[in-house]
Parts: sequence; C-alpha cells; structure tokens
Amino acid sequence: MEPSKPTTVIVKRVKKGDHGHHGGAWKIAYADFVTAMMAFFLMLWLLGSLSEAKKMGLSRFFSSPSAMVSSAGTNSSVLDFTGEPRPESEFDPDPNDPAEGQEELPLDELLLKLKEQIETSEAFKDYQDQLQLEITVEGLRIQMMDDEERPMFDVGSPKLRSYADEMLQTMGKTIATVPNRVSIAGHTDARTYRSGRTDYSNWELSADRANAARRAMAQSLPVDVKFGRIVGLADSVPYDREDPFNPANRRISIVVLNAATERAIGLREGLETKADRDTQAPDLEPQ
Repeated sequence: MEPSKPTTVIVKRVKKGDHGHHGGAWKIAYADFVTAMMAFFLMLWLLGSLSEAKKMGLSRFFSSPSAMVSSAGTNSSVLDFTGEPRPESEFDPDPNDPAEGQEELPLDELLLKLKEQIETSEAFKDYQDQLQLEITVEGLRIQMMDDEERPMFDVGSPKLRSYADEMLQTMGKTIATVPNRVSIAGHTDARTYRSGRTDYSNWELSADRANAARRAMAQSLPVDVKFGRIVGLADSVPYDREDPFNPANRRISIVVLNAATERAIGLREGLETKADRDTQAPDLEPQ
C-alpha cells in the first residue's frame, strides 16, 4: 500500500487598503446638466410670453438667418395659400440700411390682420388659393393671382371682376391702418396680347391693371399719401418660371413698403424733402 501524498493547501490573502479619494468630475457634469435644463425651461418661458407677431419674426430669422444681413435668399414665406414657388424680388433695397427691419413688427402684425381677414371674410371665401402673403426684404407683399376658372380681370382687359374689386377694397381698409407707402405691380403671362393695335402690348396691359387695382384700393386709402409706385412688368417677372403660360403669372403684386425700400426707390427722400419745404416755406401774399 502506497503511502498517502501530503495535500497541498493554497491560502489566498487579500490585502485591504483605502480606495483613495474620488474625483469631483461627476459634480461638474451634473452642474452642466442642471444649467442646461434651467436655460431650456427659461427659453420655453420666454417663448410663451411672446406675441404671435414676435414669434413669427423670430421664426423667420432662424429659418433664413442670411436674409437679415444679405439680399440673397431674402424671400421667406410667412403665409402661402398656394404652395407655389415665389418669384424674385422686384426691388433691391440696401440690406445694410439701418432702417432695415425697423418696421418688421408692424408689418408682421399687419400680415396677421390680413390673414385673419382672408380666412373669415366672405369676400375671400372662394379665392384663398389665389392669394399669397409674405414678408420680404421690401416689406409685406400680397399677390392676387389668376385661376383658369376665376380670373381677376376680364380677358385681355384692365377691367376688374367684381369679386377682385371687392377684395382689393377690403384689404385696402386694413392696409390703411399702417402709415407705410404701397407699391403695386401688374404682371401678365407670356401670351402675346392680340387686339389688332400696334401701340398696345402686355406692358401697357399690366400697367393698366396695376392702375385699376390702385383705383379700387384708393377708395380706402388716401391716394396722395399711400401710393408710392405703380408699375407694369408684363411677363418679365413670372411667378412660375417653369411654365410662362401658367395663369398664376397673371397677377397683381401689392407691396406695403418698409423704410429701407422707400429709400432704395427714392420715396423716403422725396417725402422728407417735401416736409422740409412745407416747414420752411414763408407765408406769401396771394397775387
């Protein structure tokens, strides 16, 4: 019988000691988190206290921040009843003018008034898809576009349809609540004007239609104060560049001008010069 082998016993001894001092990095991360949450809820509170007009201006800035400092990409749609592409600006005010943006809030408020009017007034009930409102670098632009079934004018004529005349008069009363000047441009599509006359073309037709719109709005606006420019542009600034025969290209474009645009097209200086003359003119005896 073999002698038994001795059993080997292995004993593990774990040396216990202090874990050392923990760092405070988690406290910095937690403080950053709390600060961020506080800033977030503060932002929500501030946004909740803004008026609708201020919210709209803020939204417009963040959706196209370059529009505030550059004339590139300045058209920023606020209310588009059609969803169609927009034409480029007809004027080019200086984006570095200090007056730029000073009247944005009143124009935003005017846009909200017009929006409510269009959505609630019977005059616009059947024509909302033919209207477009937007804030541009020029001011507040209102476009009234033709539809194949609902034209704003008689065919080949500057005569307004009765419903278009009513819409212009209704909008004119609302626009009269702000002191801004108004510019009106008439547009046609690319179809050649055919009347047998050699001295009348789409240029004359678009200008006559712009004047017809002015006359309709003049029933609500003081003519010598409110209207700054009436122009006919024929088909040179199409609404739909892809389809020059699109009925929407036949339209009236009304712009409630801001101060920067008035200066750019020479209206503001004219008003100031006239005011100076009126102030400085001596009293003369009639002759």
